Amino acid sequence: MSIEPLSDYNLKSGLYEHFNFLVDGKQVLMRIDKFLSNQISNLTRNKVQKLFDQNLVLVNNNPVKSSYKIKPNDNIVLYKLFPKRIETLTPEKIKLDILHEDTDIIIVNKPSGMVVHPSFGHFTGTLMNGIKYHFENLPNQDNELRPGLVHRIDKNTSGILVIAKNDNSLVHLQKQFFERTSRRKYIALVWGDFNENSGTISGNIGRSLKNRKIFQVFSDDKNYGKKAVTHFKVLERFNYVTLIECKLETGRTHQIRVHFNHIGHPLFNDDIYGGDKLLKGTTFSKYKQFVQNCFKVINRQALHAKSLGFIHPRTNKWIEFESELPLDFSLAIQKWRKYSKFNIK
Repeated sequence: MSIEPLSDYNLKSGLYEHFNFLVDGKQVLMRIDKFLSNQISNLTRNKVQKLFDQNLVLVNNNPVKSSYKIKPNDNIVLYKLFPKRIETLTPEKIKLDILHEDTDIIIVNKPSGMVVHPSFGHFTGTLMNGIKYHFENLPNQDNELRPGLVHRIDKNTSGILVIAKNDNSLVHLQKQFFERTSRRKYIALVWGDFNENSGTISGNIGRSLKNRKIFQVFSDDKNYGKKAVTHFKVLERFNYVTLIECKLETGRTHQIRVHFNHIGHPLFNDDIYGGDKLLKGTTFSKYKQFVQNCFKVINRQALHAKSLGFIHPRTNKWIEFESELPLDFSLAIQKWRKYSKFNIK
């Protein structure tokens, strides 16, 4: 069965999004509709069925039915209609934690749980909706959904962001981020202890070939992904978890989370990269309960954008801003500090 109409017209018109999966060599037999709904966010089995009905799912270059059971090393290609695009940004009266504002920049301390800009599944309540309400005439550079936005952090990561108030500031700041002359420091709580007090993690970061929801590290010689470098130093050790400071040399999606997962130290309570499980420590029920209590205290990955430094676009002087750790992060550290002091020999 041919898919020429799809490749000739619809792909060129940008109506379809392309996904490719190479099934793991150890994969057990599983219905393909279940497999795909597990792999792609916001894609239910009902939505998957519609794709099968339109012959938009191929295995080893052949259309298959939703009942097909995937086998090890199958090559799956799926074409998914793009969701309806958000074209306008609605101003919303959202309370923002503004650390600094002048004629050129705004420094915002974003809470965890807030999405930075509208996207599929997050149409309202974002930082940009709030920015639009509080500030007018911000530069958009042909992207009305991200006025003045220079960089982003994950929904469940808290901390500092800079917003540009005019075109000159936006271009100036974007150039600094692109050329890696800005300075970004993060605080993270990760599983496990380290032999060293500092180090550097490097390796290309790209979307996983097996699970499109996550990213992974690829060796530099595979020519896949983008170069990523994270420098870190140990701030405090709690035997089973470690408090670290990270300095980003690059700014890839999920960079810190991916890099530390790659070296066997997932971020504490990171539900995407496996840090929401008990990975280090004893088997005693008292300890297990303690870890669960910590998960409840900080109900997200333990990552905070602590500081941001750059050259001011108007004065050309170096400036740097810091934000305090949010309460949930501070309480989690206090609990681990107390536990390590009195319970770990």
